[in-house]
Amino acid sequence: MTLLSHPRVSIVSILGMLLIGLGCSQAMAQQGDHPVKTVASLDVPRYLGTWYEIAKFPNWFQKKCASNTKAIYTAKPDGNLQVLNSCKTAGGEISEAEGLARQIGAKDSPKLEVRFAPEWLSFLPLVWGDYWVIDLDPQYQVAAVSDPRREYLWVLSRTPQLDPKVYADLLQRLKLQQFDIQKLELTSQKN
Repeated sequence: MTLLSHPRVSIVSILGMLLIGLGCSQAMAQQGDHPVKTVASLDVPRYLGTWYEIAKFPNWFQKKCASNTKAIYTAKPDGNLQVLNSCKTAGGEISEAEGLARQIGAKDSPKLEVRFAPEWLSFLPLVWGDYWVIDLDPQYQVAAVSDPRREYLWVLSRTPQLDPKVYADLLQRLKLQQFDIQKLELTSQKN
């Protein structure tokens, strides 16, 4: 997930994340036999760079984003990734949020966690959000990112516009993964 434009962490957001965490077991039980499937592997160096948001499930931390939402992933010397999310607000200002992503499991694991909270809070599991790459073309030009509970969904592209056929095909694959594609909200990408 791009987790774009997270506000600064506050007590309210920490409590909110805790409540989300407490609800995870119930949500996982409701999924039953249809867990979210990730891509087989992720070549992180190929994934680095700029990704434009094409569509997303609406969420609270991107409410201020009106257009031009994107994420830039950069390798850090420690093996983690710097994440710089940005968008344009309705007032025309650029909103940015800097975070950190870390791979979970093997070095080709498509499961990552992302944190936008201050580093001193990184020991708390609830400040880390799941970022699972669930669809990715062989050229690393189009991706879909979600979480194990299907609460979040982002469609990303290396270009600000996505071919309608490529988007329609991706939507069909997301439907097979039992995502409610009717909830997707297109993102305006203006010059």
